[in-house]
Amino acid sequence: MKNYPINYNRSNNVFDYIDSAFDNLFRPLFYDEKLDAMKTDIRETKDSYILDVEMPGFEKSEISLDVENGYLTIRAEKSEKESEDGKEHRYVRKERSVSCQRSYYIGDTEEDAIKAKYDKGVLTVTLPKKEEKKPEPKKNIAIE
Repeated sequence: MKNYPINYNRSNNVFDYIDSAFDNLFRPLFYDEKLDAMKTDIRETKDSYILDVEMPGFEKSEISLDVENGYLTIRAEKSEKESEDGKEHRYVRKERSVSCQRSYYIGDTEEDAIKAKYDKGVLTVTLPKKEEKKPEPKKNIAIE
């Protein structure tokens, strides 16, 4: 069950009820609730890109970063906790993520120099840019 905002400002005419039936028809095409678990800000500096990834509720030991084929993948997974009182609980609704993952294309960065820091629920990943190699000008080309 997805929770979307309800528009209470509509009048009570029959056409508004018909319109409301189609309000969320296309929403799943544009909304991915998995992205809510890892909201990311990406900043660019002169020599690097910096990703600030929200990961509240995870410990540093539960987070992993992998680079493969030009993509950085961040994964977080926590084990299920036993209840504190020793009794078994049946969830009526569970919204807190047990695991999440997100990948980012990092094509023009130095993969071997990536650094990551986790503090207060935010993972900060620094991706140094590759140095641009300027082609050397060719001089003294022989004339035939």
